[in-house]
Amino acid sequence: MTDKTFEDDALEPEGGKPGLARLFNPALKGPWRGSIAGEALGAPVTVLAYGTDQIGDGPRLHVHPYDEVFVVIEGRGRFFVGDTVVDATAGEIVFGPAGIPHRFENLGPGRVQTVDIHHSPRWIQTDLD
Repeated sequence: MTDKTFEDDALEPEGGKPGLARLFNPALKGPWRGSIAGEALGAPVTVLAYGTDQIGDGPRLHVHPYDEVFVVIEGRGRFFVGDTVVDATAGEIVFGPAGIPHRFENLGPGRVQTVDIHHSPRWIQTDLD
């Protein structure tokens, strides 16, 4: 259902321009990996693609000064967000709040593939291990 919370005729363009960038090449075999800084597109978010075929592998524990949303595209992942552990499968989304250390790993079988949306025009990260 669409939530129409504004009047169409009251919407004023903010002067932004549409942008296009390649995050990954889907024709290549193997996990997708890549990142596009929002500032390169004039956008308020940075987008990453992360995938691994190795069970137990994933990004190490880290933290950002902004929120992050993980979209599981393929497979199963175990997400550690602060003291919370979430198992997510393809089609599900996990939210990592700003300032909360997090990581995830591939549960298998097969690949886990995510698209990660960083709520910042650039990628800012502190690795914790």
